[in-house]
This record gives sequence, structure tokens and C-alpha cells, in this order.
Amino acid sequence: MEVFVTPRAERNFDSIVKYISSKWGENTAKEFIHKVDEIFKILKTQPYIGMVETSDIRGFQLSPQTRILYRIRGNKMIILSFFDVRKNPKKKFK
Repeated sequence: MEVFVTPRAERNFDSIVKYISSKWGENTAKEFIHKVDEIFKILKTQPYIGMVETSDIRGFQLSPQTRILYRIRGNKMIILSFFDVRKNPKKKFK
């Protein structure tokens, strides 16, 4: 399965990494990046492991604060967003 990351998800990810780096240091940010890479490997082999958010969007809890939202289209997984679960849930898909 191929993984595609939307520009929005890239911006979310970059923002999270910058925040982690400024708050807890470069090593913690690198650990987060490594964790995301490992989760992508799991999702590529088991794409339906995430919980259904809406009819065609799934979510996977990456950390207590961060959820990955994605869609499966054929043999493609499209990463839509890295969502901070502490934010307003209505903003999840906007």
C-alpha cells in the first residue's frame, strides 16, 4: 500500500515537530518522527486498524495528544491530518 501525505497533514506534522522541539528538545522531536515512521509501517500492512471517524475516514491514536486521520482509496492510504485531540473536535475535518 502506498502512503500519500496531503499538504495539510505535512503542515500539521511540521507544526507538531517544531512545537515538540521547542518545548522538550531535539531528541524528543526525533523520537516523535521515529514513532510516526513506525506507525506508517504498521498502517501500510494493516490499513483498517484505525477506528472509523466518518464513513470513509479512519483515525489512529499516535500519542495521547495526536491522532492521525486518513482515508483508504484502493491501494493508497491518504494521510489527511495530524490532529491535536485537545482541540475542538469540530475542526477535525476542516
